[in-house]
Amino acid sequence: MDSKKKDQVRYSDEDLEEFKALILEKLEQAHVSLEALQANLSGGEHSTDDTAPTFKILEEGYAVAEKEENARLVARQEKYIHNLELALMRIENKTYGICCETGRLIPKERLRCVPITTRCLDVKLKKK
Repeated sequence: MDSKKKDQVRYSDEDLEEFKALILEKLEQAHVSLEALQANLSGGEHSTDDTAPTFKILEEGYAVAEKEENARLVARQEKYIHNLELALMRIENKTYGICCETGRLIPKERLRCVPITTRCLDVKLKKK
């Protein structure tokens, strides 16, 4: 590690703009995925027009389990979107990419892979 990076307290404005573009792209993709999940959750394959008593108990159980899984996926996607929005706020505050526990810069490679992270890998691994 060179002395310039060691002394660096935060990422440059250019770096922050790069991360902002990445996060905005991820946020757009996340919203598209969320809409698809919500549509899948609200629209079932059996509408009120389907009144024939042909469903078996296992089929009904499967449908309920599938709906519950979709609800979990919706909640997870909403949390991811919220975390992306928080990352954008950190960019605006110029605190993005700083480990919340050590105060050191999180490597760019980690931020590109996990743009919502607030901890460096060393801290993350110790938490497990």
